[in-house]
Amino acid sequence: MPIEKWKTLSSEYIIKRPWLTARRDTLEMPDGRTVPEFYVLEYPTWLNVIAITKDGRFVLVEQYRHGLDIVEYELCAGVMEETDDSILAAAQRELREETGYGGGDWEEFMAISANPTSMNNLSHTFIARGVERISGQHLDDSEDISVHLFTREELLDLLKRGEMMQSLMVAPLWRFFYEGLVV
Repeated sequence: MPIEKWKTLSSEYIIKRPWLTARRDTLEMPDGRTVPEFYVLEYPTWLNVIAITKDGRFVLVEQYRHGLDIVEYELCAGVMEETDDSILAAAQRELREETGYGGGDWEEFMAISANPTSMNNLSHTFIARGVERISGQHLDDSEDISVHLFTREELLDLLKRGEMMQSLMVAPLWRFFYEGLVV
């Protein structure tokens, strides 16, 4: 017997803030049982960029992450905003704003979910080959980001040592290297 979707009987927002929106749903299972409290975190579409310069170096950012109280290297990442024409345009904007890099050839690589049980968005990863520095950074008031370039070997070493913690970035990077994609 195939699994069926559950029916939403009601929804109530508990909090609606710029970076945190949570709702409580009452659900009905296919067999008629009711789940009175199911919590969902709503987020905008997320995106990451595996950016590679013309000379084959990977563009990473370094920043503080308060949840784990760490400073770490990450892919350039962000959210799709209402003013973005597409997810690709959002990814290109984020790379330019956070790193000053742009141009190159872009392709969407994969889309994954951080937690499909309780989160309603996807994280899209793009590969941008042949990027170059086209401007300075244009950071938001709440951003403190430094830009670093890594060779393929240096980035693989970071991954092997577990020095990148953001799973939505680590998973696409491991897939990139597993598939032996060309820099």
